[in-house]
Amino acid sequence: MVNARGTLQVVATPIGNLADVSARARAVLAAAAVIAAEDTRHTRVLLQSLGLATPLVSLHAHNEAQRVPELIERLARGEDVALVSDAGTPLLSDPGFELVRSAAAAGFEVRTVPGPSAITAALAVAGLPTQRFCFEGFLPARARERRAALAQLAGESRTLVFFEAPHRIVATLEDLAGQFGGSRRAVVARELTKAHETLYRGTLEQLLAQAHAEPNFARGELTLVVEGAAAGAHAVDAAQLRRAVELLAKELPPGRAAALAAALTGAPRAAAYALASGGESAGSAPDGSLEEEDGR
Repeated sequence: MVNARGTLQVVATPIGNLADVSARARAVLAAAAVIAAEDTRHTRVLLQSLGLATPLVSLHAHNEAQRVPELIERLARGEDVALVSDAGTPLLSDPGFELVRSAAAAGFEVRTVPGPSAITAALAVAGLPTQRFCFEGFLPARARERRAALAQLAGESRTLVFFEAPHRIVATLEDLAGQFGGSRRAVVARELTKAHETLYRGTLEQLLAQAHAEPNFARGELTLVVEGAAAGAHAVDAAQLRRAVELLAKELPPGRAAALAAALTGAPRAAAYALASGGESAGSAPDGSLEEEDGR
């Protein structure tokens, strides 16, 4: 009996080493009527390595809204659709959310074919607590927005996982050390599962020094794992801090507003200042000097 309704299969693919593809993933990719891929050129290389020629359609951040109705229609015709990203598990900082949500809402079966993920791979080898963790994806590219985001996370007790672009890793480590303190332990996992896989371990201060000294540090795919705040450290109500900063910033310069908000809430002054100056293009730093936007 032919299935009258297709199934959406969310398929994890290797994050670097093609040998990590599972037998089940290969079978699902071979049986699918079509594969929705973040980059068809990238996925075609994977299919060729597996000896497959399954048809491909692109599905990425810029066309997902337009592509979803077409794929839902194919599911309605009884065709099975496989969803893959360029590497790892789809939807984790990758496209696919709209397709999965739409397929589920329309009553189609959505199945997962689990496998590689840079998030869990980095956690597994970091040597930092893994009982509780949170994934924050990519931090904002612009410096002020990045610092404001980190200020909100300074008191987070769970282990934190980030992705970062090679050209921003030094600036991100600088901001992490500034907001979290240089003694916080962390790991930068570079090129996981690939030929040049490297793990850099140490405090944020030590990692920043390594980043300046090691030319290969800022090359390839990077995943950061940062230990959470110690119990009681920076135990600040983030909403309360933001509200205090917003109210004070209406009447005072950023530096003064940050100092008072920090005194009122017990938050680190750096965290308060990141919020106070986050919406401006330039302003005076906590020490009174002029701070310029670096454009990152």
